[in-house]
Amino acid sequence: MRFELMRPHQIREAIAGNWPVVLPLGVMEYHGEHLPVGMDMLAVSRALERLETEADLVILPSFAYGAASHAVAGPDGTGTLHLDAEALVPMARALFSALLATGFRNIHAVIHHQSEDFGQGMPTDLAFRLAARQAIFSRVEAERGPGWWGKDEMRDYYASGAPDPFQWIRVHPLLPLDSRDRFPFDHAGEGETSLMLALAPETVAPWRMAENTSWYTETAPEGSAERGEDGVTVILQHLRRCFRIDA
Repeated sequence: MRFELMRPHQIREAIAGNWPVVLPLGVMEYHGEHLPVGMDMLAVSRALERLETEADLVILPSFAYGAASHAVAGPDGTGTLHLDAEALVPMARALFSALLATGFRNIHAVIHHQSEDFGQGMPTDLAFRLAARQAIFSRVEAERGPGWWGKDEMRDYYASGAPDPFQWIRVHPLLPLDSRDRFPFDHAGEGETSLMLALAPETVAPWRMAENTSWYTETAPEGSAERGEDGVTVILQHLRRCFRIDA
């Protein structure tokens, strides 16, 4: 369900059922002449639309103004909008704090931008991951008081299946880190072009591929909707695991 369309009784139902509440994260960034600048965000939001048809899920309005960087292209006429990560942290912390105050305890953010080395992280996902931790610490300390982790009821914290407030908010890459042998990870090449042909075909302009001059777009003509569906299958399997949804 889309959060903005939900009525209060539906929100209470989602809280009671501990439904996954998911924030699609993205940036506005140049993806060659043939793909939309919102490709990263669209890949996440459209994949979640697929998952929404099979599982109880709350999808928050997408956030698409991340730290794109100018590593791929400068801002002049390309559509790349770069916001410093330092500006993202307070906004993300306020958002996560508001979701916790509402009662949600199964919150996720999913990002596709610069996620190939997710273990180390990049500015946008790191900003949201830091904000998530800050929001959790603040909420738990407000509810349980100082020293909450050291109290006797937390003695089983490291046991499998024990309650863990740090699972209340988690940030995930759209593609699992071990997926490269199954689907290409690239920037505006075969992989991302295929994803858009499968998930948002109306946004792709194949006739503009001839205008691309960068090395990273060289494989774009090899993209296809069929290849994109392979990637969607990988993504949905991954998201089911992340959200603990039984297939």
